[in-house]
Amino acid sequence: EENGHQNKRLKSDADEEDAEDQNKKLPKRKVVLLMAYSGKGYHGMQRNVGSSQFKTIEDDLVSALVQSGCIPENHGEDMKKMSFQRCARTDKGVSAAGQIVSLKVRLIDDILEKINNHLPSHIRILGLKRVTGGFNSKNKCDARTYSYMLPTFAFAHKDHDVQEELYRLDRETLERVNKLLACYKGTHNFHNFTSQKGPRDPSAKRYIMEMYCGEPFVRENVEFAVIQVKGQSFMMHQIRKMIGLVIAIVKGYAAESIMERSWGEEKVDVPKAPGLGLVLEKVHFEKYNRRFGNDGLHEPLEWTEEEEKIAAFKEQYIYPTIINTEREEKSMANWLNTLPIHDFNSSAVEMQTNNKDSKKSSDVDGSDGCGDDSD
Repeated sequence: EENGHQNKRLKSDADEEDAEDQNKKLPKRKVVLLMAYSGKGYHGMQRNVGSSQFKTIEDDLVSALVQSGCIPENHGEDMKKMSFQRCARTDKGVSAAGQIVSLKVRLIDDILEKINNHLPSHIRILGLKRVTGGFNSKNKCDARTYSYMLPTFAFAHKDHDVQEELYRLDRETLERVNKLLACYKGTHNFHNFTSQKGPRDPSAKRYIMEMYCGEPFVRENVEFAVIQVKGQSFMMHQIRKMIGLVIAIVKGYAAESIMERSWGEEKVDVPKAPGLGLVLEKVHFEKYNRRFGNDGLHEPLEWTEEEEKIAAFKEQYIYPTIINTEREEKSMANWLNTLPIHDFNSSAVEMQTNNKDSKKSSDVDGSDGCGDDSD
């Protein structure tokens, strides 16, 4: 009996080695993978090779690619060898329903199933398409669409005593929110909406195509709404700060004029909404699709067939994580308590010349963590 087990084991080891040898003979091809993941507990998307302290989504992805036999082990250590590129570098705690990565892989049989077998259930590869050899998912992307799911009590005016579970967003407030969000459309200088960029840095200019808040809905007795934003590209913390500033205005902490001021050269104190509700929804490759999508060799990078899988993943992993974490950790409610600490009236120059304001400014930096930090 023992020998039988041993023989079986030897046979399965031999089969695995045969499969591995077969894999090694397969030529490598450039592909894109459609990814969905829940970002809670991860320090963002991008891998920090040599740092095991902060786990990222790519750590788990690369490990699964190696274990499934799609890439050689040394490509996992040096990602340039497989021409790896992610479309968007999502921050700590941020989720994705339609992230795209491009890389060279061996096109093994049942490739998606094999990769997913080595991934945790909250990270899925939902689709794969062949692309041109020189394709780079970051450079070829024309636009990115993000959503931000938040409890609507975030928009309740500061002077009204609000019971969070009972709050419901009225039509007038929703219209005001949408009027403010629409102000972001077009090209603006967003140096105040990220860290480490000066007002004259040309890369701080960004183009926003659309931004709006959808109809509210109730989950677990709390009313939520989803803000959608589509832009060419976004800087670190930019969306969270864009939303943070609108919340501060609607709640009555800041005047509407602060928006125009924030695009000027002076330094403006812009609060950063929590990362929890942010989701990378979709990435757009319109130029690539026009050029290569119908050339007879390549497919357009559109994922209509995968839409049901994307929706199911959001329902199972992304929305429950946002809702349950909000209920347990109260990230939005706690963040709203920090808004009175911000100084929305003074410019940086005034704050430095006035001693009292200068003291106030250092209190803000010490307690709020909305300054030049990076998650």
